[in-house]
Amino acid sequence: MTEGTTSAAAEGADTLSRLEQEGEIAADYLEGLLDIADLDGDIDMDVEADRAAVSIISDSGRDLQKLVGRDGEVLEALQELTRLAVHRETGDRSRLMLDIAGYRAKKRTELSELGAKTAADVKNTGEPVKLNPMTPFERKVVHDAVKAAGLRSESEGEEPQRFVVVLPA
Repeated sequence: MTEGTTSAAAEGADTLSRLEQEGEIAADYLEGLLDIADLDGDIDMDVEADRAAVSIISDSGRDLQKLVGRDGEVLEALQELTRLAVHRETGDRSRLMLDIAGYRAKKRTELSELGAKTAADVKNTGEPVKLNPMTPFERKVVHDAVKAAGLRSESEGEEPQRFVVVLPA
């Protein structure tokens, strides 16, 4: 191996180790919250797309729906609190993704389908399409689906009314 290859491998291992540490800090924080709220849930940690991913799952997902909230509002807030807990421990900004009771996974599937369908509509009409306001997570999923369909998209507006515009080729 060359020196550049060795250092790249070491850097990748360091990144993976840092992301795993973020996941462990987040899991400890979330376990504490579950205890306080007297909710049952198992915590699953992973690394996806260069970010720590933590999921809270339960056999009876109904209890966890309280932690998702209407349109994922509570989930978004818990994700930010968890990121702050990681930041407090590490001193580094975290891009950790939190999923509760499969809410984000289901939402990702729905939004991917929306992005693909909208891209197909734009290809057929040649006209740009503006979608409803979305969270940063939701916009990212739509942008990825539009890109996979061979078109481009942009975000416009100011939070919380920021939205995706799918543009013709």
